[in-house]
Amino acid sequence: MLTWRDIRVRYKQSVMGFLWAIFMPIMIVCAGILVKKGFSIVSGKPMVFTELASVSVKALPWAFFVGSIRFATNSLTGRSNLVTKIYFPRAVLPLSSVLTNLFDFAVAAVVLIAILAAAGIGVSIHLFWLPLLLILLVLVTAAICMLLSCTNLFFRDVKYIVEVILTFGIFFTPVFYEVTMFGKWASILLLNPIGSILEAMNDVVVLHRSPDLFWLTYSACWTVIGSLIGWKVFDKLEPAFAENI
Repeated sequence: MLTWRDIRVRYKQSVMGFLWAIFMPIMIVCAGILVKKGFSIVSGKPMVFTELASVSVKALPWAFFVGSIRFATNSLTGRSNLVTKIYFPRAVLPLSSVLTNLFDFAVAAVVLIAILAAAGIGVSIHLFWLPLLLILLVLVTAAICMLLSCTNLFFRDVKYIVEVILTFGIFFTPVFYEVTMFGKWASILLLNPIGSILEAMNDVVVLHRSPDLFWLTYSACWTVIGSLIGWKVFDKLEPAFAENI
């Protein structure tokens, strides 16, 4: 019900309606095109469509991740009237923020699929990896959201730190570029589990190949461990939410 409420509030009185779901991915793609053009000018190599398709495919999950983190960080403090007056599992507040952005993700994905199909990006058997990658993305995002939401309740400057990290985080995550550009330093960028998942999505959707199993396992381990830690920390701190909010 909280997710449905957020969706209605977001779209009911907006001029653009469901176009808001694709606004942020479009902005990321436009920025990526400028970056790619800069790379092509410096290197002397022309841009190819697969590079632009890669940016588009990775921009969508990145927009989902950023949107979920931003809304979930303030999900507890922004609903203090609920947290202090009635009892319910408080985990539904950050999780509803994730589900709301997942709805935006689904709307934008329909548009992306149509564009890729029109541009000639076909399908392959490697797309069967995609549901697993999406599950990993949602779970690791939910784990981070739960940790940040309860941390922000006790330390109110967390939301400002999160904004700074999210603003510059795209430069440390392979959205505008591929990690192969960095040669032997590529593994450093893949230590970011979100980066590993985005690269795996690019592999199966655009490049039609299987993801790197080592980095996929690495991301899966981070997802499992992060989910357990996030849930445990949230559950332990939950009794103190009302008196500290």
